[in-house]
Amino acid sequence: MNNELAGKKIILCITGSIAAYKSAFLVRLLIKAKAEVRVVMTPSACSFITPLTISTLSKNKVHTNVSDGESWDNHVELGLWADLMLIAPATATTIGKLANGIADNMVVATYLSAKCPVYIAPAMDLDMWAHPSTKRNLELLQSYGNTIIPVESGELASGLVGDGRMAEPENILQFLSNQLHSTFELAGKKITVTAGPTYEAIDPVRFIGNKSSGKMGVSIALECAKRGAMVDLVLGPSSININHPNISVTKVISAHDMFNATVNKFDHCHATIMAAAVADYTPAQVADQKIKKQDDDLSIQLKRTQDISKHLGSIKKDQKLIGFALETQNEIVNAIQKIHKKNFDFIVLNSLNDEGAGFQHDTNKIKIIDKNENILEFDLKSKTEVAVDIVDQLCKIL
Repeated sequence: MNNELAGKKIILCITGSIAAYKSAFLVRLLIKAKAEVRVVMTPSACSFITPLTISTLSKNKVHTNVSDGESWDNHVELGLWADLMLIAPATATTIGKLANGIADNMVVATYLSAKCPVYIAPAMDLDMWAHPSTKRNLELLQSYGNTIIPVESGELASGLVGDGRMAEPENILQFLSNQLHSTFELAGKKITVTAGPTYEAIDPVRFIGNKSSGKMGVSIALECAKRGAMVDLVLGPSSININHPNISVTKVISAHDMFNATVNKFDHCHATIMAAAVADYTPAQVADQKIKKQDDDLSIQLKRTQDISKHLGSIKKDQKLIGFALETQNEIVNAIQKIHKKNFDFIVLNSLNDEGAGFQHDTNKIKIIDKNENILEFDLKSKTEVAVDIVDQLCKIL
């Protein structure tokens, strides 16, 4: 265990959380795994655990300030030195500063200079963890290519019980080992991922759409990119912004747009993952001007959209094709029918009957069914963790 960490140069950043006491154990475990560790602390972190303790354990100077008035620590050099950067614990304040580039301490300054993978282990109370601003900042950090280490559930410093605990040091080490073990296993592969909804125009101001946020598809694209793949993300209307060097984003609006963009990329990719919620129907006629309200009812005739997955399944050669199914009844039967009808290599099934699954959640609960009708079931997880499970399955068949 942890052989992947041997010889790695690691920056450990500690911020002002009661969970900072765990960082001492984390330093010892990293040193035991034969990693070289340098530690950066925010001023507030020093109130929870002393730099002397961490310096003694890491056998290196602890950096706490960009400047002490007479000299300055070279955060640029430190950021270039590391093979990976780990921020544990990461408070809500630090997460907000990282997401928005507020470099008022050594941790954020070093982060902005780092050229290595960055792993963030949040630690906060459950209400702070659930707050929309925290979720937004975490999504921003993930869109930059950073990895969030899942929080754990249990008793918190406030006395409340719930999500928000920093992962235990042993679990963080295992997470890093798993990540490093899987790093670059998709190097040289070109993956297309579709994500988000489609909007089907009724007139210049109205459309038919769905509740997809694009979070699941974007999480899959990021996970593929982290493993070394070059990713083409075909993204329907979504508020999510992506900024990763391995991801090229093509923004589309309608099912027709998504069809053209995805088909054009198919011959040049090794796999296509159809995570988008593409409309099955679109208005037969689109009004040139805004339709004015009238006294009587309005009827809109709909026509079928082009079935992107079925078309790709009919023309695929050596490519792998992965589908998604969101069902409300006869879930497994319907999913298996889709596998054979659309020539999928496997399908990811989620049910709206499962609490926390489906559209606009930060979590999902899936089953993966392959073309031989083997079924893998997974617990409710964050969409980031679900993406890992899906990409693990993709790696097996590639």
